Amino acid sequence: MNESVTVISSEYILSAVNRKQYPVEQLPQIAFIGRSNVGKSSLINSLLHRKNLARTSQTPGKTQTINFYKVDLKINRTPDIERRSFYCVDLPGYGYAKTSKANRAEWSKFIDQYFTENDQLLFTCLLIDIRHPPMTSDLAMFNRLVERGVPVLPVATKSDKLGPTAQQTQLALIKQTFNIPELDVLPYSSTKNEGRSDLLDVIANSLLQ
Repeated sequence: MNESVTVISSEYILSAVNRKQYPVEQLPQIAFIGRSNVGKSSLINSLLHRKNLARTSQTPGKTQTINFYKVDLKINRTPDIERRSFYCVDLPGYGYAKTSKANRAEWSKFIDQYFTENDQLLFTCLLIDIRHPPMTSDLAMFNRLVERGVPVLPVATKSDKLGPTAQQTQLALIKQTFNIPELDVLPYSSTKNEGRSDLLDVIANSLLQ
C-alpha cells in the first residue's frame, strides 16, 4: 500500500545559536526537543528515511546547537498531489549533559529565544522515553511550551521496548502527568519505524492548513 506522505528529499542546512543565524529561506518549521539521550536524532533519521543525517551518539548532550534540515514532501490527497517543504529543527537536549552549567544556561537561553521569536514554527514534538514516567524536566518543558502558546505533540520514543498493554499504560501515564486527558501522545519506534506514517500525516496536515 502506498504511503499518503512521502519524503522526497532531506538535507542538512545549517546550525545556529541565535536568530541571526537562522536560514534565510522562510519555510514552516517542525521542532523536536527532549531530554538528552531520549532518541531524538534516531527518530529524525527514521522519520526522514536517512541513516546518518542527524548524528547519533551514546553521549548525552551531543546536540549543542539548533540544527536545521530542509525536507521536501509529496502529500497524496485525493484527487490532488501536493508538494510541501519545511524545516525539521533539532533542538539541544535538556536535562543531563556532559557540559558546564554555563553552557546549559546558554542553551536554555537560545532555545527560549527560538520559541518566543519564531513565527514560522507550526508545532513542537516533545520526546519522552516511553519506558519511564515523564521527569520533572519533561513537565517543565511541556509547561514552558504551553505558556508560550506553542502547540505540542508528545512523542513516546522507544515504543518497541514495551508490549501493547505496557505501552497503553505508559501513554496514559504521560497524559496524566501533563494533566491534559484529551492530549494526543504518539508512540514511536525508530528501530522499527513504527509511528512514522502517523507522524508524517500530522506534519502533512499541519503544512496543508
